[in-house]
Amino acid sequence: MKRLYFFVWLFLPLLAKAQNKLLSVEESIATALQNNYDILLAKNDSLSAAIDYSYKNAAFIPRLNGNIGTVWNNNNTKQVLSDGTKRESNGLKSNNINAQLALSWTLFDGFKMFATRDKLAEFVKLGELGIKNNIVNTVAAVINTYYNIVRQKQQLKAIEEQMSLSEERVKLSQYRLDIGVGTKPDVLQAKVDLNAQKAARLQQQALIEQLREELNQVMNIRPTAPYDVSDSIPINTGIVLGDIQNSIEGNNPLLLIAKKNIAIAGFTLKERKAERFPTVSFNSAYNFNRTENQTVINSFSTLFNRNKGFNYGLTATIPILNNFNTRRLIKQAELDIKYQQLVYDNQKSLIDLAVINAYRDYIQQKKALDLEEENILLAKENVDIIFQVYKLGATTYIQLREAQKSLEDGYNRLITARYNTKLAETELLRLKGDLVR
Repeated sequence: MKRLYFFVWLFLPLLAKAQNKLLSVEESIATALQNNYDILLAKNDSLSAAIDYSYKNAAFIPRLNGNIGTVWNNNNTKQVLSDGTKRESNGLKSNNINAQLALSWTLFDGFKMFATRDKLAEFVKLGELGIKNNIVNTVAAVINTYYNIVRQKQQLKAIEEQMSLSEERVKLSQYRLDIGVGTKPDVLQAKVDLNAQKAARLQQQALIEQLREELNQVMNIRPTAPYDVSDSIPINTGIVLGDIQNSIEGNNPLLLIAKKNIAIAGFTLKERKAERFPTVSFNSAYNFNRTENQTVINSFSTLFNRNKGFNYGLTATIPILNNFNTRRLIKQAELDIKYQQLVYDNQKSLIDLAVINAYRDYIQQKKALDLEEENILLAKENVDIIFQVYKLGATTYIQLREAQKSLEDGYNRLITARYNTKLAETELLRLKGDLVR
């Protein structure tokens, strides 16, 4: 039984590692799109604009208001007539009830209501573009963080491979020392290098855990079970600069948002210009009034009076002078259109420059990746040859260490080039707006 417990304890870490769920980049993106705070906030803003748009036709509907009230009076009255007669009474009580149903319907306001309706539609589209922009940025962040974890895993694997070579160096150095053809400093240096790689492995493992936490934050999850990521970084080598540049204006969220702001500014100008025109309204009301007096002091006064009926008519409000406020608002609206156009032009210039720089980086990193993939094969072959020669005592310890250092540097450059190529690819697709469709 003790032996059984020993084997369970020994292989438990391996079993736990084997049970770790493999999280794909597609699953990471899907989780982030569902939970990311920036996307949820953008959706909330878009929903607010959608609610406003659902009432887009409210300006075309008449306004109907009802009023009702009652008043109780208790008066003391004294009257002196022209013939000298005096009448005086206290505690004259009366009750008055009035009600009104009033309708007001704007028939014409210089087409302002149409401009407002179309402006609300543009705000809905602006909200959708804001969501798309946050989605594109979130997807890019997920991809970059995810493959950074993959990169660090590859770096960890390279360190562990170097550790195995260093362990072999320690054995060979110790063996040569034991048979009298080696030196003690070679053994010590091999052990120092091995310990340095062990320390680097610990740092690398800690870095991987930190990056996992960053990915969790982007996805807005707190996983109860650990997960693993893939071991490779796929590269799209077929991106063409012309395809990116030709589709940017129609796909890039920031440019589309800038265009939409120009359209909204145009509708605002229409609203301001509409304030120069008369406003024609149809008005109608149904009125009810009832007065009841308990006593009167004048024989011509009524004890009971009731009026009811309706009226209707047209009202035209003609703007003549309002301290030139309308003119001021029109000029500001025209200036805002020019401002939004400048914002668009500036944004396009920045994005065009970013695309060119990202594509140059993409091409450079692809070339570097091809070179490093070729170089790593040479470095591996060189280490294998020198190891065999070192075993035969036909080479020096320094040459072996330099060969191993060249292999280590080659791994570092290869992994970095592969990740940088992925970063450049992701940035190009982000600028194109093609990470989500």
